[in-house]
Amino acid sequence: MKMSAKVWLIGAGPGDPELLTLKAVRALGEAEVVLIDDLVNPAVLEHCPQARVIGVGKRGGCRSTPQDFIHRLMLRYARQGKCVARLKGGDPCIFGRGSEEADWLAGHGIATEIVNGITAGLAGATQCDIPLTLRGVARGVTLVTAHTQDDSSLNWPALAQSGTTLVVYMGVAKLADIRDGLLGGGMSTDMPVAMIENASLPQQRECRSSLGAMQQDAAAFRLKSPAILVIGEVAAVAQPQLMARTA
Repeated sequence: MKMSAKVWLIGAGPGDPELLTLKAVRALGEAEVVLIDDLVNPAVLEHCPQARVIGVGKRGGCRSTPQDFIHRLMLRYARQGKCVARLKGGDPCIFGRGSEEADWLAGHGIATEIVNGITAGLAGATQCDIPLTLRGVARGVTLVTAHTQDDSSLNWPALAQSGTTLVVYMGVAKLADIRDGLLGGGMSTDMPVAMIENASLPQQRECRSSLGAMQQDAAAFRLKSPAILVIGEVAAVAQPQLMARTA
């Protein structure tokens, strides 16, 4: 059955093409037009050889495709009766503007369906043998972005006292602010931190540090985006897989 006059908002996951869901593969196989973000692994496109692929990248510190232009591209092709796939890195609704795009298209009479993807914070932590939650250590996980549209500050004292693992997206350029905010909120300088670059890809790198030292360690490590930070006691937990590899 052909899907038409509809836009699929698809999460491509953090980079490893094997982490793509079966539903995402099915939708890509039906797509006639695919609008792809910069952080999507091009290998994913093997699932849509029939589609016209249009790059609509948005990356911090680089020239980005205006969001309004992306909206109108999706609307144009959907009104032509084409099956449109908007392919995003990670999950469309975790710092991916998926809800914004769905709402905008709905306001113009276009149906959407969101296909979840594995978010980089989860995949990166798993690849580094870090459990984001762990009985007796971390009772929850909080996902936050260090980059806000209005450049406002997060409620660092609340985050510092939450008792959850913090996973910070888009934080490479904000390491000093993150450190100062959490220290000012009462978090210990010794709190373990893992900085994970290119989560799930062959070129993934990790740097283990502490809250007090993470900025200088990141500089020595030459940490670059895309990267996520895992801040919490779990970042110091040695899992069996890790112990076996280092024995």
